[in-house]
Amino acid sequence: MCSRYNLTSPPEAVRAYFGYADTPNFPARYNIAPTQGIPVVLLDEAGARRFRLMRWGLLPGFVKDPKKFPTLINARSEEVLAKPSFRHAVRRRRCLIPADGFYEWTGPKGKRRPFHLMPHPPRLIAFAGLYERWQDPQGGELDTVTILTCAANRTVAALHDRMPVVLDPEQYEDWLDAKRVSAEEALAMIGPAADDLFEAVELDPKINDSRKDEPGIQEPLQLPLL
Repeated sequence: MCSRYNLTSPPEAVRAYFGYADTPNFPARYNIAPTQGIPVVLLDEAGARRFRLMRWGLLPGFVKDPKKFPTLINARSEEVLAKPSFRHAVRRRRCLIPADGFYEWTGPKGKRRPFHLMPHPPRLIAFAGLYERWQDPQGGELDTVTILTCAANRTVAALHDRMPVVLDPEQYEDWLDAKRVSAEEALAMIGPAADDLFEAVELDPKINDSRKDEPGIQEPLQLPLL
């Protein structure tokens, strides 16, 4: 699963890597948490890549009261075609979610240890996402998004049995282009990331506090000297 991640690359680097026309200015995010606004890359009606900010936690169109609906921050890629909450989005509204890494926890409740999963060597990556535009009864609109998950690769499996779907750069265009590439074709091309893509670094427990979002939050755990 993915319940926390980071995007600390400069806006110019993100724009160059993903090739969208917009020129947003957004801060480095060291500890992105559910329900916050996150950067998303999608295709517009003309087929051009665009940047958008969306609420992390998808709201399907049939939802009447968001307060009574679960926060759908993740969607199991194996089930999205069968789930009412996701089946329309996977056919029509697929997106990329830029990231520099994500966090995972392991261990018993109360003693869970946080780890930072980072590409090695460091580079930008993209999670596979689905989005929906939800409309409230008064006509207000809210763009919402979820991150797809899959079975964990060998590195992540030591911490958790699920991981975010990380797309290869050559898959970006097919994943985004829902008009040309069917949902079945798009889902068939995804799976766990290569076993050697990530390295896992244990972090200081201060990362556990989702309210903390500053450079020092990614500090590796300092073990006491024997």
